[in-house]
Amino acid sequence: MNGLLICRVRWIAKGLFIVLLISIVTGCGIFSGEKNEQEPTTATPVIERYSGPMSKVMPYVYTAKKEFSLTFNGMSDNVTMTKLLDELDKYGIKATFFLPGMRVAEEPDIAKLILARGHEVENNTLNRLDMSNLSYEQIYKEIRLSNEIIERETGVAPRYIRTRSGDYTDDVRLASAHNGMDAVIVYSLFLHNWQKETDLEKELYIRKYITRGGIISIDAEENTSLLEDVVLVAKAAEEVGYDFIPLGQLIKHGGERKPLEQIEGYDAVRINPDYENAKYNLIYDVMTDEKKITLTFDDWGTDYTVTKILDILAKYDVKATFFLRAKGAEANPNLARAMIEEGHDVANHTYTHPVITTLTPEQLQEDVVKAHQVITEAIQQKPTMLFRPPTGEIDDKSAKIVSAIGLPNIALYNVTTLDWNSDNSAEDIVNKIMEKTDKGSVILLHMLDDIHTIEALPTVLESLRKSGFTFVKMAELVGVQE
Repeated sequence: MNGLLICRVRWIAKGLFIVLLISIVTGCGIFSGEKNEQEPTTATPVIERYSGPMSKVMPYVYTAKKEFSLTFNGMSDNVTMTKLLDELDKYGIKATFFLPGMRVAEEPDIAKLILARGHEVENNTLNRLDMSNLSYEQIYKEIRLSNEIIERETGVAPRYIRTRSGDYTDDVRLASAHNGMDAVIVYSLFLHNWQKETDLEKELYIRKYITRGGIISIDAEENTSLLEDVVLVAKAAEEVGYDFIPLGQLIKHGGERKPLEQIEGYDAVRINPDYENAKYNLIYDVMTDEKKITLTFDDWGTDYTVTKILDILAKYDVKATFFLRAKGAEANPNLARAMIEEGHDVANHTYTHPVITTLTPEQLQEDVVKAHQVITEAIQQKPTMLFRPPTGEIDDKSAKIVSAIGLPNIALYNVTTLDWNSDNSAEDIVNKIMEKTDKGSVILLHMLDDIHTIEALPTVLESLRKSGFTFVKMAELVGVQE
């Protein structure tokens, strides 16, 4: 009974401490409901809605570097948090913890331990309430009080805010700016509690969504497989070949994306219904006496697949041309930008990857123009002005329709291996390329997941080099002037 009594006394004392702390931070008395007639009353200042620009929202950081951040929401009990920090140490991961101000007030030693282990601490609001149900003044105070408690207890002033769910409203963005925060942080991947997935399914799911500049979020209070998920994320990062860095460092490494209209060439492809007399050029290969060839990759894939392709090309010092399904680049612009930064060309392969001969002229032009704009914004520059139709299917009418909008050079190919079909082995891919490639050839490969192109690529490059071929980008091979 004595132990129970002591425990209750400690919790009462801790509760009084929290009340005192918040009352000090807010400048309110503990018994503010009781009026003392002999003392003057001071009205609580009204928080006016901020009239400046909203804080920016960051679901990811714009960077082509092979790095991303692991972040945690909330703060579990001392035992769990210590185990979590030990697990992070085991894999050499430095993470960012979004902590609720109330939990920091209750157990400041945990927050201090997080910092001592080399991690970052940021703001998860005071009580992790549903911000969509709060007034602007309440949102402002949830952020401000949490900031002040975290700084009071740890000496660190938070720069970033994330709500419990990661969702945000305009009021959250305004209140964040009002409190001087740098940004509202969301995430590129939120790991919910697993259902009945196998270990392999979990691994592949996480690997699929690891991206350059990505922000992974795990809830430290509600996730029932917290330590297991750290292991899974660490394994996936190793397979993809990306490094963990704290969010603040990731943001420093990132760049600002210019709006589409500020990028030169964004309107080089425009709707033009007058297509009947448009001229076009179908390019399958080039007549040349030189043993020059070009390697091209179509469609889209995950960071795991595309990064492997980029790494292999870099190892052999080969520059290629990537024809992007723009919907993929829209979801993951960092990967598209990585192709440019590694010296490759990027070109248009439509937005939705339709068979273009099945579309109306309006549908086709809208799709290709949208693809041009999406790719331009992703890579922050004008793409190479070549167009490749999905599946290679094109006729006179569709070629004119595409040419009329500003893409007269239709990039086809004369060497295809059907590598998009996973039934074709790496050996099949190598054999078909070596059998068909000649001077001036345009080789078609794909950057899809779960096919054998990655396995075949090193042998393809080595074998073609031994045969005396040199690689150039397609625009150079066919003489397209930018």
